[in-house]
Amino acid sequence: MFNALMVNKDEEGKTSASVEQINEDQLMEGNVTVAVEYSTVNYKDGLCIGPGGGLVRNYPHIPGIDFAGTVESSSDDRYKAGDKVVLTGWRVGEAHFGGYSQKARVNGDWLVPLPKGLDTRTAMAVGTAGFTSMLSVMALEDHGLKAGNGPVLVTGAAGGVGSVAVALLAALGHEVAGVTGRPETADYLKSLGATQIVAREEINETIKRPMEAETWAGCVDAVGGDMLARVLGQMKYGASVAAVGLAGGAGLPATVIPFLLRGVNLLGIDSVMQPYDNRLRAWERIAQDLPMDKLEDMVRPAVLSDLPALGKDILKGQVQGRVVVDVNA
Repeated sequence: MFNALMVNKDEEGKTSASVEQINEDQLMEGNVTVAVEYSTVNYKDGLCIGPGGGLVRNYPHIPGIDFAGTVESSSDDRYKAGDKVVLTGWRVGEAHFGGYSQKARVNGDWLVPLPKGLDTRTAMAVGTAGFTSMLSVMALEDHGLKAGNGPVLVTGAAGGVGSVAVALLAALGHEVAGVTGRPETADYLKSLGATQIVAREEINETIKRPMEAETWAGCVDAVGGDMLARVLGQMKYGASVAAVGLAGGAGLPATVIPFLLRGVNLLGIDSVMQPYDNRLRAWERIAQDLPMDKLEDMVRPAVLSDLPALGKDILKGQVQGRVVVDVNA
């Protein structure tokens, strides 16, 4: 028997989450069983711990879209007992049981070997949020972003994706401007390397002009909506925006003018179905480029029993930085 956070739904459709003891026979199908050591908390996890947000197919359910641990058994030739592995995406924690459990059984295709320089706790301090941040930075670089081009904007900067993006970009030599609606996070963002703090209300209103002064050499946008529309009109010629989230809404009240007159690029970043080779590339870059002291400053520790409350908090935008969940504590 081992512990897992189980989400149940009653006959009235109400969900509840609590730590329960289960056995391996209750796990879903897969060819690799992992002794989970750490997981983390993302926005999707908040949805899955709560009412599901349309992500959970069946109940009872074990959330946790990320985990890192040690292979316990495997019928996949690529992995053997004792290997350290990390998992993000592939709808694990949504359609498939996830990492909020002391054991997980998954498809070996979904795993990535833990890169040298990272341990399992550090990997979950990174998690999907940091992995997505690295994918964003790589996409901006692939489209011409270089240190010295000008300031790079990060929206939703105090959140999980934003925090890691600020630290990564600063470590790579960029001038970083962080957008936040929480003035109390300014010192935190500066400690990660932000050189400019932009109040959300300064950039969150739509305007009639389709373009403004060329300001940003690049952008990692976790907000979408009106803010993204505004930012597109502020990008420098040929600059790119990596779109990673929709905290401000799924709509985009923009025009095509920035694309046509300034050659602006809007790059969609998906972390769930990323091909294996690009996953490896991103994790290797994380181990190489992410300042681990800055990463540690973002970390808030948690245990399985903390997750029901944390799930509610992250949906309210009340979680700063990265939560690392020790599933065995």
